[in-house]
Formats: sequence, C-alpha cells, structure tokens
Amino acid sequence: MSGIRGSVNLLRVAVRSQIVSKATLSHKPAKHHLSVGEQAIAMTAFFITILGPSGYVLAHMENYKHHS
Repeated sequence: MSGIRGSVNLLRVAVRSQIVSKATLSHKPAKHHLSVGEQAIAMTAFFITILGPSGYVLAHMENYKHHS
C-alpha cells in the first residue's frame, strides 16, 4: 500500500511542476500593419511549409507501398 502512496506522491509532484502561469496579453492594436503583398507571401510560405511535405508523401504513396 505504501508503494501506491509513493507513486501517487510522485505523480502529484510531476503535475505541480508543469503548471504554468497565464501569459499577460495586451489589447493594443498592431504597431505595424502588414500590406496585402506581405500577407500573401506569409500565407504562401505557410501553405508550402505545411502542405508541401504531405503532398510529396501522398504523391509517392505507391513507391512506399512497393518498397518493403
């Protein structure tokens, strides 16, 4: 029974150490507004970064199936 209590105490310590305080948020407007061109470049970079690798894997799915 003391083994269970010890493991419960270890779990409590682990959970307590991972509690993080809330971040302070500011409600001020942006200091620098992005132009439409800058927004388009940022969105394109995000789409390529996220969808590029998954598209490559899906395009080569048959190669992965026959490789093993």
